[in-house]
Amino acid sequence: MKTNLKINFEVPNREQMSVDNLPTYDTIVKSVGFMPNLFATLGLSDNGLKRYISFQNEKSSLSNKEKEAINLVVSEVNECDYCRAAHTAIGKMNGFTDEQALELRSGQVSFDSKLNALVKLSQNIVHTRGKVTSQYLELFFNEGYNQGHLVDVILQIGEKTMTNYLHNITQIPIDFPEVANI
Repeated sequence: MKTNLKINFEVPNREQMSVDNLPTYDTIVKSVGFMPNLFATLGLSDNGLKRYISFQNEKSSLSNKEKEAINLVVSEVNECDYCRAAHTAIGKMNGFTDEQALELRSGQVSFDSKLNALVKLSQNIVHTRGKVTSQYLELFFNEGYNQGHLVDVILQIGEKTMTNYLHNITQIPIDFPEVANI
């Protein structure tokens, strides 16, 4: 059931952040060079930005490249224009080409069998709401992943789903180079 209710969300600036979010806000600006609109929007919650970034920055058994592969396919499944754009740009910083980012988003990776297993499983988890098809688990484990990796994949999917939903609801402006739909 969709609603026709339209609420206009404004991206908050630094002065509109709670004191608890300010250190995180300043750290992001210092490291990235600007405050991405989606992160700023997390700051609408008194603890939202700090809480999300803390979760995002925790250690994982997955490499940054693997996390970006998950971010791309999950953002595609969840139809999040902001995260597709952001993670295509971040994916490039982690060594993916535009063509590879498109493959990752599609869930069909020809250039790396291990990433193919990872994105197929991730895509299936999101599509089935965790009632995964055994063939994707088998493919994942056959590529050398273990049960600990599986837990980290689920955590990464959850982390990305949060920002996908936030943008899909708020529709705040995209401040990364936009990418084509596939």
